[in-house]
Amino acid sequence: MSNIIPAERIEKSIYLIRGQKVILDKDLAAIYGVPTFRFNEAVKRNIERFPEDFMFQLTNEEADILISQNAMSKSGR
Repeated sequence: MSNIIPAERIEKSIYLIRGQKVILDKDLAAIYGVPTFRFNEAVKRNIERFPEDFMFQLTNEEADILISQNAMSKSGR
């Protein structure tokens, strides 16, 4: 089995938010093959390894837009 992620899969995970290209935590977790909560735990444990602008919290409006585009589940993840 190949560990190579097709470029198309990654490209489909990129969204434009606040003028920045971003990938949601759920999509990064899927790429790495881990649950989203484990991915977020790992980032928090190693936050000093990431640039200051590595992550941000979506506003309710931004989350609603992504939900309407089926990029996120309605559970708010």
